[in-house]
Formats: sequence, C-alpha cells, structure tokens
Amino acid sequence: MPFPLYLLALAVFAMGTSEFMLAGLLPDIASDLDVTVGTAATLTSAFAVGMVVGAPLVAALARTWPRRSSLLGFVLVFAAAHAVGATTTDFPVLFTTRVVAALANAGFLAVALTTAAALVPPDKKGRALAVLLSGTTAATVAGVPGGSVLGALLGWRATFWAVAALCLPAAIGMLAGLPAHRARNGTADEPALRTELAQLTRPRLLLVMLLGALVNAATFASFTFLAPVVTDTAGLGELWISVVLVLFGAGSFVGVTVAGRLSDQRPGLVLAVGGPLLLLGWPALAVLADEPVALVLLVFVQGALSFAWGSTLITRVLYEAAGAPTMAGSYATAALNAGAAVGPLVAATTLGTAAGDLGPLWASGLMIAVALLIAFPFRAVIAAGRSAEMLR
Repeated sequence: MPFPLYLLALAVFAMGTSEFMLAGLLPDIASDLDVTVGTAATLTSAFAVGMVVGAPLVAALARTWPRRSSLLGFVLVFAAAHAVGATTTDFPVLFTTRVVAALANAGFLAVALTTAAALVPPDKKGRALAVLLSGTTAATVAGVPGGSVLGALLGWRATFWAVAALCLPAAIGMLAGLPAHRARNGTADEPALRTELAQLTRPRLLLVMLLGALVNAATFASFTFLAPVVTDTAGLGELWISVVLVLFGAGSFVGVTVAGRLSDQRPGLVLAVGGPLLLLGWPALAVLADEPVALVLLVFVQGALSFAWGSTLITRVLYEAAGAPTMAGSYATAALNAGAAVGPLVAATTLGTAAGDLGPLWASGLMIAVALLIAFPFRAVIAAGRSAEMLR
C-alpha cells in the first residue's frame, strides 16, 4: 500500500481517539460540569451529527481545493477545537467544540477516503480502506484506553490536551509526505457536483449506506455505554474499563484486517457469516455481562464482527459511488456517522428501563436484526458488489 495511506491513518488515529474516548470519560465529564451521564452522552451524538451534516457539505466545499492543504487545515482546526474544549467549564461550550471538531473530522475523512481510493487500483479499495480504518482501530486499542487511563489519573481535560497534541505529528507528516499539487479536481472528465449528488438517487447506493448506518448505530449504542457495564454489572474496577476498551479495539483491528482482504472480491462471505453472528453476540453479551470472563471475550468478538461487517458495507459504498469521485468519501462518512449519532440516542432511552445498564446491548441486537431483515431480500445485490445490476 502507498506510504501516504499510513500518514492519513495517523491522523485518523488522533481523530478516532477523540471520537471513541468519551466512552470512558462520560462519568467524569458529567460530574465536573454538573450534568447527568445521559446529557454528557449527547457529546458523542453531537460529534456524530456534525460529521453527518458536515461530510457532504465540507466535501462539496473542498472538492476543488488542493488535497494536502485541505487535509492539513482540517487537522489543525480539529486540534484547536480540542484545546478550547480542554479549558472550558461550560457544557454548552464543550458541546460546541465537539461540533466544530466533528466538522473538521468530517471534512478530513471525506477527503481522506476519496484520496485513499484514488491511491490504489480500482479493485483494491477495500484494502486501502482497511489501512485507513486501522487508524481508528489503533485508537480503540491504544488511544482510547490510554486516554481513559490519563483521564483517571489527571482528569478528562488532560485527555483533550493529549488529542490536540497527537494532531501535530500527523500534520507534520502530511505536510512532508503528501504532494503539494492538487493531483485531482478541475479536470475535463471530472463530473459536475450536480452529477455526483445525483448518485444518491441510486437505490443500491442508498441500500448499502442504510445498512452501514445501522451496523454502526449498533456498535456505538453499546460502545458508548460500556463503562457502567464493566464497573456496575460485572463489578470490575475502573481500570478494567481500559482493558475492555483495548479488547474491543483489538477485535476491531482483527475484523477490519480480515474484511480488508475479502471485501473487494468476496463481500457476500463477510456479510453472510458476520451478520448472524453479530446478531447473536449482542444479546449474549447482555445475558453474560455479569460474568467477567464472558464479558471480555464477547467484547473482543463483537468488536471484530462489528468492524468487519461495517467496513465491508462502507467499502460497498465507495464502489457504488464510483460515479461521484470527489464525493464518495463523504457519502461513506455520512453513513458511518448517521449510525454513530442515532445509536447512542437510542441506547440512552433504554437506560431508564428495567434493562438498566444492559439496555444498550439489547438495543444493539435489535438494530442488527433490522439490518438483517432489510439486507436479506437484497443479499444477492450486496454480495455481487460492483457487478450487480439488479437495482440500477
């Protein structure tokens, strides 16, 4: 894979750390800013909503900008938002910084996904996406647990400062490693923005976007509220939150890596095997969450299955949006973060029910069930990938 892909993955690592780290910081943020945990959880949804809205808007704005300048600018804005968030004592201000950071992240990821797809042959998009998403999985393995430990030792604000600092080597690497010229856009054969947006009327593209959103909603519904499951349901100490997050991240890395090898040519295999197992896994985790050994094993498995299924569907988005070369990344980003926005909101509504802390796990299982019900009638379309014509 081209070296610039790994520079992009480094930036995705910093941004992924920020996106996922709140799972271990919500109780401290809620206590410090005098809000409920449910209110603090809206920071996750605010970030996701900012990315959903920002991905197409910022991508459309930046489609004629030089890639290196765009990516560098997004990273610096992202770092500045975290510096402000680290200093504020006002929850609305912190909420606003999450939206600003999300817009920067949305713009970066939309351009990075398109860039990654352009750096490799047409039949290697899945592997390129796997390299890019390895930054996210590395964040769940190292960045997020590290942030959780740092937050436990020095407070949640230290974690925000650490994310801002992580952006600096990523920015320097891109400045040194990416070409300064545009290497895209403005060419005679490039479709107009209206033509690229018209791709969103294609049923097959909308189908894989919807499925990707549902799978990511299920992932974030449970991941956001894992901390109380670890400490209250399983009865483990706070430091075990970091251990569980590491295991989820390790599983997600395995899932993305395996799916990256298969999603270009055999997406049907990943979807047919991973979907039913994912459906069984969330209720099993809810039932066995009070058993620490079962908890840690199932968290690893669910991380692997969630990211394998989700990354395969997002790869299909890039293939199906091939007629939108500068906007395809924004469609994939919007699908991912529509799920990330809805998932925690749905999960939060279950916390006041009889299910309590386990409610988000049951909600995740329900969302996967819905995804499978939608996918089943169109399984041949999804499995056929690029060659399918059934919904054109």
